[in-house]
Amino acid sequence: MNKLNRQQLQIVDAMAAGRITDNAPVTVLQIGEGNFLRGFFDWMVQTSRQQGLFRGGVAVTQPRPSGKPKIEALNEQDRLYTLVLRGIDEGKPVERREIVSVFAEAFDPYDDWQRMIRLAVSPELKLVVSNTTEAGLVYRPETLTEGEPIVSFPGKIAYLLYRRYLEYEGAADRGLLFLPCELLERNGDALKESVLQYAADWGLPEAFREWVRTANRFLNSLVDRIVAGYPDEEQAEAWFAEWGYRDELLCVAEPYHLWAIEGEPELDELLPFASAGLNVVWTDSLQPYRERKVRILNGAHTLMTPLGILSGTEHVRELMEHEKLGSFVRSTVREEIIPSLPYLQEEMNAYAEVVFDRYMNPYVRHRLADIAMNSVSKFKARLLPSLEHYVQSGQSIPSGLAKGLAALLRYYRVRREGNEYRGAAFDGRAYTVRDDAAVLEVMAAEWEEAQRTGEAPRRTAERLLACEKLWGTNLAQWPGLTEKVEQAWAEWTKEEQA
Repeated sequence: MNKLNRQQLQIVDAMAAGRITDNAPVTVLQIGEGNFLRGFFDWMVQTSRQQGLFRGGVAVTQPRPSGKPKIEALNEQDRLYTLVLRGIDEGKPVERREIVSVFAEAFDPYDDWQRMIRLAVSPELKLVVSNTTEAGLVYRPETLTEGEPIVSFPGKIAYLLYRRYLEYEGAADRGLLFLPCELLERNGDALKESVLQYAADWGLPEAFREWVRTANRFLNSLVDRIVAGYPDEEQAEAWFAEWGYRDELLCVAEPYHLWAIEGEPELDELLPFASAGLNVVWTDSLQPYRERKVRILNGAHTLMTPLGILSGTEHVRELMEHEKLGSFVRSTVREEIIPSLPYLQEEMNAYAEVVFDRYMNPYVRHRLADIAMNSVSKFKARLLPSLEHYVQSGQSIPSGLAKGLAALLRYYRVRREGNEYRGAAFDGRAYTVRDDAAVLEVMAAEWEEAQRTGEAPRRTAERLLACEKLWGTNLAQWPGLTEKVEQAWAEWTKEEQA
């Protein structure tokens, strides 16, 4: 059976509307080759193109060198992939398949840096969309070496904007619109701040920095859709047999979607997603959308994932159906996370029920291992604010959130094996932890020290919580937190020894 390719796209005539031709102008640079953008943004571009509202193409690159295999896989399939929307929509089960064909280019910027520069100075380029995870927007000092690719995402943008500034001699109408999809509060502001910091570090002219501020738009946005990615092998093989082609980049997502963007509605002329009938909201404040989504939906994901992996569960739905684990997640959201939010409890509880229904989608097997990537930065953005609410208000730290943090620390009880960091679940089964190298190094060193000295668990908990390199503050100073982490570890230790 052949892989998906352009010939196959021609055969499936009903899905060929809006397809990209090789000479389509690239108007969008996409930094992020992963499942989420392909199941969210690129699907929106496809939908808009099918209605004749969006005529440009997308050039996709990966933010990290490790993403090269997916870029290669895209090119092997003529930059095509299949998206299946599967779930419950308005109370009814739905399953829709589309072959997404919006990519005009897919390339590795670390192999072809000059191509990245040519794209950055292209007069047709209008938009830059990204999803590099929360850790991807963090500023890290980096040396600028002419002719060599820049590793960090904000650093890339700073340099590419400088080349564009030089190309058009600082013309005010040659700036770009940036739409970061990273789940970080005020992600557009964070990207802009990092870009300006790199420009200052590298001694780039003040006139350029002013052009960055005034000629470019860095919009804060919030995305909401569960994109599970590749399905289980049995389902994938059944679909391939039905469709008559194979697709290594097959992606499954739920029908529900929301993109709230802080900007004027007139921007829909440039990005006509709302005009295409998609659930895209232009708003003057993201705060209500962001807090309920990040703290409830994403927060529950981060709450459940370490404990789920340690307990041997593999998927979100499996965990939510588990008598103890599912109850733990629901009660922590209802009784601890929602009371920490400054909104009407009734509205937040209604939103939480929608979230739980989405978790129970019978058609999406959302792997906990996929959610687990960069869990430390995710915990800081999603769950630490809820914990901090109780500390600042003088209330006792609730047990559910403390247990979630204890599970996170236990999940990061890792040691380095070659190029990987490996941990062991409660039953001894091994797993691989994926995170920023600096985070993994700190975690591995702290746990190695605990094992070497044979120190008491409370001392280990105190050292891990006090590590400002991980949390940006000393969590060991929060009353009662160390004790509750130690208590959770003691309970799990008994289970492991049983």
